[in-house]
Amino acid sequence: DCCENFNSIISSITEEKEPFAEAYIELCDKETEEMIAEKDTSFFTQPITYFKEHINEFLYVEAAEFERIGVDSVCFEVDDVFGSYEALLGLKLQKKHDKAIKEYVRAHIDPDKGRFSMMFNANEGIWDINVSLDGLPGFDESFTVQEALSFIRTFLFGLMEAVEAA
Repeated sequence: DCCENFNSIISSITEEKEPFAEAYIELCDKETEEMIAEKDTSFFTQPITYFKEHINEFLYVEAAEFERIGVDSVCFEVDDVFGSYEALLGLKLQKKHDKAIKEYVRAHIDPDKGRFSMMFNANEGIWDINVSLDGLPGFDESFTVQEALSFIRTFLFGLMEAVEAA
């Protein structure tokens, strides 16, 4: 079963000691997209509920862990309207992979709890993807920022494997 494999990968990755040790981290204002503060990895111990308390902020992260799977950066925030936890990213895959990407996300997201959108950006040659993490199996509001980023990385790793297999 795909969800059992997904959950076992998640639990093994969230137990890693120092993922994202070399990450570049910014807190930014949603309205202006200007940096509020550059953070170090100690911010990763914050509970993700921080973003419900600071709804006007989003987290911007660049990390080798994401680059290895074709993602230059990830933004993490709470949606102002729905109150859901969102991952926004650019995935470096050719446009021809749209069917495999959609199939993978639809197979993993619970449409009653989350949603996703994707659009190919021809200028940059990447997929702009927005995924509601609340709809994915294993996501938990009690996560720390580091656990949420590891969760996102696991989801993306599975997506890339599915695209390669397609």
